[in-house]
Amino acid sequence: MKTITTDEALVAFCAELAKAPFIAGDTEFMRETTYWPRLCLIQAASADQAGIIDPMAEGLDLEPFLALLRDPRIVKVFHACRQDVEIFVRLGAMPASLFDTQVAAMAAGFGEQVAYDSLVRQMIKVEVDKGSRFTDWARRPLSEAQLVYALGDVTHLAALYPKLRERLHKEGRLDWVMSEMKGLTDPALYDTTPDNAWKRLKPKRHTAKYLAAFVATAVWRERTAQERDQPRGRILKDEAIDEIATQGPTDPDAFNRLRSVPKGFGASRLGLELAEALKDALTDPEAHAPKLDRPRHNQPAPPSVVELLKVLLKAKSDNAGVASRLIATVADLEKIAVSDDADVEALTGWRRQLFGEDALKLKRGEIALVLNGARVEVVEIEG
Repeated sequence: MKTITTDEALVAFCAELAKAPFIAGDTEFMRETTYWPRLCLIQAASADQAGIIDPMAEGLDLEPFLALLRDPRIVKVFHACRQDVEIFVRLGAMPASLFDTQVAAMAAGFGEQVAYDSLVRQMIKVEVDKGSRFTDWARRPLSEAQLVYALGDVTHLAALYPKLRERLHKEGRLDWVMSEMKGLTDPALYDTTPDNAWKRLKPKRHTAKYLAAFVATAVWRERTAQERDQPRGRILKDEAIDEIATQGPTDPDAFNRLRSVPKGFGASRLGLELAEALKDALTDPEAHAPKLDRPRHNQPAPPSVVELLKVLLKAKSDNAGVASRLIATVADLEKIAVSDDADVEALTGWRRQLFGEDALKLKRGEIALVLNGARVEVVEIEG
């Protein structure tokens, strides 16, 4: 089995793929010791074409394939696509018309975050050989076993996609899945701008001094991780950012008194750099702190109401054959318990129809939950 390593071969392969209504895609990459994923392989298949592209081949221009990803006329099928999309976004190609089979499987009754091999086994009755899953994809030459495994990922995906799509269409849930795809193609999800790094974290306080130090530390960590091409956690753990923001150290020696900071950090070059960044931010915390809305000091969600909503959610998800986490999270339930107008997805669109309306009725005492054998059912309460 050969890989595509020349521009001429890639152009010809992409010309064939461009004739198809959908492309199944996958990537193999390495990132255990780096910030940026190192793309090692791209696999792609239609119903009757399949190939492996070697992005590490010297001088290979990936633009013909990236152009296909951007083409909204062709559906791009991935399984658990977020990391794949992250790679392509960095290459300048946000996939258009995306279809994630893991999300689709959750709407089709295959449970919570079903694994690719399990979905393949259930839908097309094929056992996936996982022997090459954790091999070194950056090493060349690749073995025949590696190439067979890599190509199987997309040929199986191309076989199951039409069946999964048809199942969702028959059940009236295809629109549900397509609405979820909008979130997976939101550029903000893949933003790696250091100045925005703190937004992915959860500050625990709202004082100007804390927030100024919190943002400064998060920005410094992100920029340093990118420049050194190391995972964020190797620079500083998330819990260290909170502790640093709480203590506000501006003297490198002060880092050595913090529990979550690596031993010797204060005397290192990194410690000196972070101390300077904190010193700058804390000279004028008001100017450096982001303007955040303070959390409302509402009454906490009544535990008994939250528990009732959990039972309702489980009943609704089981009866409909939809993964519960696709409908609502525990945080959603807590907000609904407090307010009928909670700003949560569970009270909008198809989720409201499936669960949200009854959640509000349950709070108002208009419906009850009864056990019928092993099945929880919803019954209307007559006024």
